[in-house]
Amino acid sequence: MRSALLLFALAAATASAQTGPGALSPAEGRIQAAEAQIRQKPDRFQAYNDFALALARRARETGDASYFEKAEQALAQSFRIQPGNFEGQQARVLVLLGEDGYREALDLAQALNSRMRDDVLVWTYMAEAAGALGDYDKAEKWAQWAMDLRPGNVPAYLCGAALREDWGDIDGALDFLGKALQETPPLETEETAWILTAMARLSRLSGKPDAADGTLQQALKTFPGYHLTLDELVRTRMAQRRYAEAVEYAETRNLKFATPESRYLEAEALEDAGQHDAARAAFEQFEREARSRIDRPDNANRELVLYYTDHNRQLGEALRIARLQLAGRHDVWTLDAGAWAMFAGGRTPEAQGLINKALAVGTRDAVLFYHAGAIAAASGDRAAAVRYLTQSLDLEPASEVAGRDHTALAKLARPDGNNRP
Repeated sequence: MRSALLLFALAAATASAQTGPGALSPAEGRIQAAEAQIRQKPDRFQAYNDFALALARRARETGDASYFEKAEQALAQSFRIQPGNFEGQQARVLVLLGEDGYREALDLAQALNSRMRDDVLVWTYMAEAAGALGDYDKAEKWAQWAMDLRPGNVPAYLCGAALREDWGDIDGALDFLGKALQETPPLETEETAWILTAMARLSRLSGKPDAADGTLQQALKTFPGYHLTLDELVRTRMAQRRYAEAVEYAETRNLKFATPESRYLEAEALEDAGQHDAARAAFEQFEREARSRIDRPDNANRELVLYYTDHNRQLGEALRIARLQLAGRHDVWTLDAGAWAMFAGGRTPEAQGLINKALAVGTRDAVLFYHAGAIAAASGDRAAAVRYLTQSLDLEPASEVAGRDHTALAKLARPDGNNRP
């Protein structure tokens, strides 16, 4: 499941904000309104809950994780006034999801669910956390509960879209995202841009980068400078082989509140653009920043594993980090990264077991299929290797692994070729 704060649509405070040149963003409007409430009634706990929700929303708008820390402080004040209040605990779950603290978020959400069984947001929070941890059966069950309790609600649509994407049902995911978009008020510009960006990602993953580009331009007009849209534009330009433009978008995106993940994306764009010295420096900066977060919930450990396997060749460290992730999470991307680390380290049987679990989810992704093909080839299953590598190319002909797909297939076509790509 994609877990980039899916569930803001109904969780935020009810205040709206006008947008346009010089206007407040939706989150800034909510922050301003909550601060006014606090000034007027500093002993009202709900004002601090609204403030926390607005701050968390601002974190998604900007990519600046420091807003989550401020949200935690606001909630601490709410609990001082009214210990354990339900709305504050609900907001706390949202903040934990934003910080990738999925296990703690799930535990707290389940406790809240036992207190109030008909709260739609809590069901969707549980589903998001379960999906991020790799428990797709529970995620499906809880997302369906949210849909049944209030048919047509936006958080349930977004949760369902994320699950359908992970299951490889791209059309179903797009259908849910389209329905969520229809239900999103026009003034919710960031929410609209988030949904459009998610739709564009699905178009790109389906081998339609030009269609993705059009949707992304619409998202940027709706919410200018949106970091998540710029991230996806980098990937789309890379899929279009317009590498110099990909670098420009990556550099623009990283001017403010760069993350280890966005640093890694910029490094890849630089490498594809042939700027190898700049790419090396960017990878080194990514490594420094990512290593400082290895033990945090909001880590970039998947990117670190891919860096150590595909670029830096520190295979022992890739294995260590992969095992660290697998100890707490079993979502498709953690399984994939673990499988690739095992493969790179010569542990083919372990790699095969993990990649089989990842594939069983149903996700359709060019990189995942390339990894599956390479592992199958190393396992001596030439037919499966050809099938997965071909699927990778069919799905996304210009993906980041397309060249390696072609090389691996050429080797497999030779009767005496080395099975290991």
